[in-house]
Amino acid sequence: MTKGVEVEGRKRAPKGHFVVYVGCQMKRFVIPTSYLKNPTFQQLLDKAAEEYGYDNHNGIVLPCDENTFRRLVIFLANHY
Repeated sequence: MTKGVEVEGRKRAPKGHFVVYVGCQMKRFVIPTSYLKNPTFQQLLDKAAEEYGYDNHNGIVLPCDENTFRRLVIFLANHY
């Protein structure tokens, strides 16, 4: 994954990327914004909005387990 830039004790995603948190341990992933074009990723974001709402102060939390998300990221990396 891409490394973020340290800002005020927190990592900030590099330009062209955004951060999501996945799984029960809230694993942090830095994701290219190009993945937003993928319908499967959009469905996952829609499900997150349904489950957690739009005003979640914990960042974007995706409702799936870490292994499933890793498989999706590998697929997207090979196709986007």
